[in-house]
Amino acid sequence: MQRSYILLPMIFAYAIFGYAIFGYAIFGCAVLLPSSGASPASSALRGVLLVANKGDRTIGIIDPESGQQVATVAEGGNTGHEVIASPDGRFAYVPIYGDSGVGMPGSDGSNLVVIDIASRKVIGDVDFGHGVRPHCPVFGPKDGLLYVTTELDNAIAVIDPHSLKIVGSVSTGRPESHMLAITRDGRYGYTANVGSGTISVLDLAARKSIDVIPVAPVIQRISLSVDGRLAFTSDHTKPQLAVIDTSTRKVKSWIPLPATGYGTAATPDGLWLVIALPAVRQVAVLNLKSMKIEHTIDVPAAPQEVVIRPDGAVAYVSCDASHKIAELRTSDWTVTRLINAGAGADGLAWAEQK
Repeated sequence: MQRSYILLPMIFAYAIFGYAIFGYAIFGCAVLLPSSGASPASSALRGVLLVANKGDRTIGIIDPESGQQVATVAEGGNTGHEVIASPDGRFAYVPIYGDSGVGMPGSDGSNLVVIDIASRKVIGDVDFGHGVRPHCPVFGPKDGLLYVTTELDNAIAVIDPHSLKIVGSVSTGRPESHMLAITRDGRYGYTANVGSGTISVLDLAARKSIDVIPVAPVIQRISLSVDGRLAFTSDHTKPQLAVIDTSTRKVKSWIPLPATGYGTAATPDGLWLVIALPAVRQVAVLNLKSMKIEHTIDVPAAPQEVVIRPDGAVAYVSCDASHKIAELRTSDWTVTRLINAGAGADGLAWAEQK
């Protein structure tokens, strides 16, 4: 994947690309590449990338311009798999899941920690009262509440991020509700229920499950299209991606994949879906207009989660077994840089800095 460029054409190309991004307003096998250097259009950004380093039991803080993990914060638990930043970019919220994978024997985490990103310290804790394996945190885009999957309760916990009190719960009606996606209007939530191969549809205002969509024997992860009309989850028994119509609440189509899929994320322009393929050390890029895979990109071993930078210029992919994060330029789907992270790099989140 490594490429060499002639300096002047490179500068010219980046300049044109920078103007395009600056004018675009929006609201995600070893590869021998350098681990430093400026990120595409990074000078126009103010933010940091957060990564859950499962093996180190830390949250890494990455400077997107230098491409360096500039700090780590010990979680004080075993261990956080996922992380989310507060809308103002000040705090990171980390559910402490346990020492196993979904549905496997191991410890049952029972708390969530809050990290002050600027001071790089744990400043708060939410105690669920018993082992629930809290996993995926998502902020409601309208109500500002924090929604966290609690697998062993078959539910979503609703947390006030200011008081750090649990203020409600939404039953999913199925076990192993591992990941959560919320529509941009904040009305609906969708959970990937791994072992039952289903998706629960949640009315978040009413705090109840309104449907369960059968998908496959086992599924993994979930994401939504930008307009919320489609949900995506990977069949974990076959190399195919399920496309769910959220209006009919049924599987609309299946997309063949080069290998079994995992984490996914849509670009802010609604044109592409980025799909991690752990078994083959690749990322696939699905054209959401044609519904065809148009690109496959080699990345380090065990790609897990995908986060698209808010400006849409970069996709970050955590690579669990490699202690790396692959940075992909979305204009040409090139790996521009590998960023050193901690052991077991998994959950990712962008923290915008005001």
